[in-house]
Amino acid sequence: MDGVLGDARPRIGLLFGDCTGIGPEITVKALHAHLASGRHGEGPRLLLIGDARVLELGMRDAGITMPHQRVSGLDAIDWDAEAVPLLDLGNIDPAEVGRGAVSALSGKLTGDTLAHAVGLAKAGVLDAITFAPLNKAALHAGGWRFPDEHKMFAHLLGHKSYFSEMNVLDGQWMSRVTSHVSLREALDQITETSITDAILLVDRMMRRAGTAKPRIAIAALNPHAGENGLFGREEIDLIRPTVEKVAATGVDCRGPFPADTVYIKAFAGEFDSVVAMYHDQGQIATKLKGFNRGVTVTAGLDTVFTTPAHGTAFDIVGQGVASPSALENALALAAKLAAPRMAAV
Repeated sequence: MDGVLGDARPRIGLLFGDCTGIGPEITVKALHAHLASGRHGEGPRLLLIGDARVLELGMRDAGITMPHQRVSGLDAIDWDAEAVPLLDLGNIDPAEVGRGAVSALSGKLTGDTLAHAVGLAKAGVLDAITFAPLNKAALHAGGWRFPDEHKMFAHLLGHKSYFSEMNVLDGQWMSRVTSHVSLREALDQITETSITDAILLVDRMMRRAGTAKPRIAIAALNPHAGENGLFGREEIDLIRPTVEKVAATGVDCRGPFPADTVYIKAFAGEFDSVVAMYHDQGQIATKLKGFNRGVTVTAGLDTVFTTPAHGTAFDIVGQGVASPSALENALALAAKLAAPRMAAV
């Protein structure tokens, strides 16, 4: 399927995300930057997957005319041509779904497009998938009944073992033990097994991305790390013993550290990663640090998935001011994570 014999550059499917948001605009801007860099022939092979009408919308929003070529399959693609190949699914008319608001129709069709890309990855056609921001409420309203896209991907891939969402910002990998569940549910899901799985997965992912021996900090659950049991004993009875057990296997993990100071240590360079206990414990810190630069990774699945850590930004849709930085970073990280897989082929 390579099109170019012996070409080991990873093949990345690039999707517009939910077209009611800023996805089309930042996709065009990121592609324009990629082409303007002069490294198009050296970097990953990019395939746009979606609807040509959504691409046209993105070009209007971005004020950029981008060379592209519609293709029906991958065999005849010239990956070195300036024109970016577009697999036109012809399934989304932006005029029908509106802009700047949650649309169940757009959610359904965005999910259909994602499922098509996952099918290509399962068939070995793609090595990674990078997508502009989705809207979880729209996906759910459109019939994709999953709490987030990560669980949707796992379902489509038939994945049964542990996986997790992670956020990457300026080389820092932020993971968590629990994710998109209520805080009450999260407390019940924090166990020796879930803490161990989270630590081991971030260690494996960072090594895959090129960090030889990741330094991993584990956040405490309670204020002040429990204050020696005054505010709770989870740190004493569960978290610290688990961290020590994992560290004894050779993983460089330490903690638990108070959650209100551990990110200061990490951002200062003392650690390469922080494993939070629940969603907002890590997300607030990382989004304050770099909202428009962070990347979300679905870690632990056979296919590499990356996306900007920010959302669909309905408040600035159509204004031409959306930053593509996070999507550019998502593409770069997808290429880096897919490279070891390509080397093994």
